[in-house]
Amino acid sequence: MITYPFLKHNATIGVVAPSSGVPTDLHHLLHTAQHNMEKKGFQVQIGETAWTQNLAKSAPAEKRVQELEGMLTDPGIDLIIPPWGGELLIDILERIDFEKIEPKWILGYSDTSLLLLAITLKTGTATAHGTNLIDMRGESWDETTAKWINVLSTAQGEWIEQVSSTHYQKEWQFENPTPHIFHLDEPTIWKTTEKDLVKIEGRLLGGCIDVLHHLVGTPYGDVKKFRETHAQNEPLLWYFENCELITTSLRRSLMQMKLAGWFEGCAGILFGRSDANAPVQNYTIEVLYKELADELQIPIIYDIDCGHVPPQMTLINGAYAEVEYNNGKGKIRQHFR
Repeated sequence: MITYPFLKHNATIGVVAPSSGVPTDLHHLLHTAQHNMEKKGFQVQIGETAWTQNLAKSAPAEKRVQELEGMLTDPGIDLIIPPWGGELLIDILERIDFEKIEPKWILGYSDTSLLLLAITLKTGTATAHGTNLIDMRGESWDETTAKWINVLSTAQGEWIEQVSSTHYQKEWQFENPTPHIFHLDEPTIWKTTEKDLVKIEGRLLGGCIDVLHHLVGTPYGDVKKFRETHAQNEPLLWYFENCELITTSLRRSLMQMKLAGWFEGCAGILFGRSDANAPVQNYTIEVLYKELADELQIPIIYDIDCGHVPPQMTLINGAYAEVEYNNGKGKIRQHFR
């Protein structure tokens, strides 16, 4: 069984940095995010690690774990949102006491997704892959981003549906700020390796593939045990977003997962938009996706709203999802069962 936390009205958000914190010259971003979240009715408690950054991490591993576990076990904290991702969250996994973790939502992406997937695989508690705190500092949110509240407020036994965005942000324009941070100026078009309408369903698992493949073969990446213990051996529906991997690196990471058995019982794979995916000697991302689809005999839907090219849906690790693609558009219905 999967345990689903529930986001109550006027919740208290705990801000902790299990990966990277915010350097001094960018503290104004964190202040603005806190201010805007409080305007929307949330209470915000910011931990010490959110304000510091050195040696490619917010603080030594011991301090990051202490603050993270403190917020996870604090009954006054309803939801945890890191300021953003980073590079070295993997340092802390072996120090976390997963048996101490109280069911509460953790929301984030990029390096944070390493923590999210590890928690869901080891405990059966659902976690939320979606926007980070810094990207919610705008005066308003676009419809796709704003849906995170509705998703995390879905009760166990209920379902919620999200649809593909109308536009996405092709590139950052920091010199030209908008009320909702993002510059959503490019039409969103989902794509697939198939020729027609695609419908797939299964238990959602995924995150940033740059870091997730490092869980293969570790106690934090036991997908087989998760399926047996928490998912009744139901089919899996993987989703991945690529931050920095060129096509050959992405291929190696996917093959590592395949050889480790992560794709056994896989009904399909969703890939987010990416401005990485650089081709190598004509080995393009489209060729990679078709190869993988043929090898696994599954449909692949790509350029979905997920990852470092905003906006992004809120995808729940552990939820049972029904995904439909049709003519460049898509929708995802997540069942909290």
